[in-house]
Amino acid sequence: MNEENRFLQERSERIESYGLNSDLNGMSSRWIELSMKEKYVYNFDWLGRPIIQYPQDVFAMQELIWEIKPDLIIETGIAHGGSLIFSASMLALLDMGDAIANGTMLDPKVSARKVLGIDIDIRKHNRSAIEAHPMASRIQMIEGSSVDTVVVDEVKSIAKNFDRVLVCLDSNHTYDHVLSELEAYAPLVSIDSYCVVFDTFVDDMPEDVFPDRPWGPNNNPKIAAKEFLSKNSQFTIDKDLHAKLQISVAHDGFLKRISL
Repeated sequence: MNEENRFLQERSERIESYGLNSDLNGMSSRWIELSMKEKYVYNFDWLGRPIIQYPQDVFAMQELIWEIKPDLIIETGIAHGGSLIFSASMLALLDMGDAIANGTMLDPKVSARKVLGIDIDIRKHNRSAIEAHPMASRIQMIEGSSVDTVVVDEVKSIAKNFDRVLVCLDSNHTYDHVLSELEAYAPLVSIDSYCVVFDTFVDDMPEDVFPDRPWGPNNNPKIAAKEFLSKNSQFTIDKDLHAKLQISVAHDGFLKRISL
């Protein structure tokens, strides 16, 4: 076994052990609970725009995007636009990698890859900031409910022009809404790509963590994902990702498509 394979094997064994470590898992869950109450997740930017995610989840998405090399990333929930900018910048890196590999010139404003963001309310100042950003040429936004049939049909019409699709669900976190999103958008995910369901961690938190939100224990993305998976064997939970991250809002939410 060469050194690289030995390194990867040791990593795999280490990550597997994390999943069985109740002390580590419990401490991670407790830290998430405390940090959420302190709004820790609101403290970070990506290329100048607020990205309301744990750094660990951002790093996980970087790994997935580099591995999958998607042509289209669909995101429900835009907020300040940091996640759209992050995804667009990753697609720009993929374009740069392709250009270097092919020995061609890269036009930063021309790309076959796209990020499609959907939000029921794209606030004017956020839209202006996103549209003024250097990554804007790779971003398309749709204003409307992500589960509205008109919006879903528009997204499906766009997605049919792409081969490798990655989906991220991060809008309204109630059970009904997320299940509807899964039913609408998970079928667009390509083989070996992912439908990432954010904020599944809500199910593991005490009720007082989100006192001003309609979601909470037993009414959240994790329950919706479980219901979806019970009827859709084409997807499986990537347990290794959460075991590796420990600090993540998407516990049992990294859904990998394994078949059509």
